[in-house]
Amino acid sequence: MNQIDLNGQCAIVTGGAQGIGLSIAKRILDSGGRVSLWDQDKQALNEAETALGSPDTLHQCMVELTDWDSVESAETATRECFGHVDILVNNAGIAGPTGPSWTYSLEDWRRVVDVDLNGVYYCLRAVIPSMLEQNYGRVVNVASIAGKEGNPNAAAYSAAKAGVIALTKSVAKETADKNISVNCITPAAARTRIFEQVSQDHIDYMLSKIPRGRFVYVEEIAAMVSWLVSEENSFTTGGVFDLSGGRATY
Repeated sequence: MNQIDLNGQCAIVTGGAQGIGLSIAKRILDSGGRVSLWDQDKQALNEAETALGSPDTLHQCMVELTDWDSVESAETATRECFGHVDILVNNAGIAGPTGPSWTYSLEDWRRVVDVDLNGVYYCLRAVIPSMLEQNYGRVVNVASIAGKEGNPNAAAYSAAKAGVIALTKSVAKETADKNISVNCITPAAARTRIFEQVSQDHIDYMLSKIPRGRFVYVEEIAAMVSWLVSEENSFTTGGVFDLSGGRATY
């Protein structure tokens, strides 16, 4: 594993108690950083804290990302614990059920967009002001290849992730005159618990679209994120970094 220098850096990782978020948190800790795990699952947070085994460099917050007050309180608690926040990884997300867009329930549509897009915005809104004040910050938003190409039977997820890409570019332009980088990644599917939310037919479809012939490993995602949140990433902002195994056409 290449060593990225994140010594002294303090990070928030949403959805950090499992899957991609947990792998990103581990990579940041291994690189010398400190991490606040944000998740809505208290049991998963406790299990992640035990698994990571870094009590001096780890913090946890139960957060409901669709609730602005909850996000604002978590940001305050994290800064009180660490003193500052240098890194934000907006990773938390849900897939929602699969099915044709015209049969999708309005409740499911609203929930997917609320978690996958509004939740990202709330976290940015909470964290960016302190980054502006300290003239330093690194943000990575986890979008999806679905946000570029639009997966059939996943209209809400695809639309929300497309929104994350556009939101990334907007905030990057707004902060480009500071030492702040705001980028996003567009991974293909990783075999995590999110697969429990979708049908086997949809899983098979996603795999069939990946020229590599396999799903992305969470460690591969964490490796890319670790560089994007480092000081070495001093020029690139508003970028969309592909992790699709050759699927992306642009």
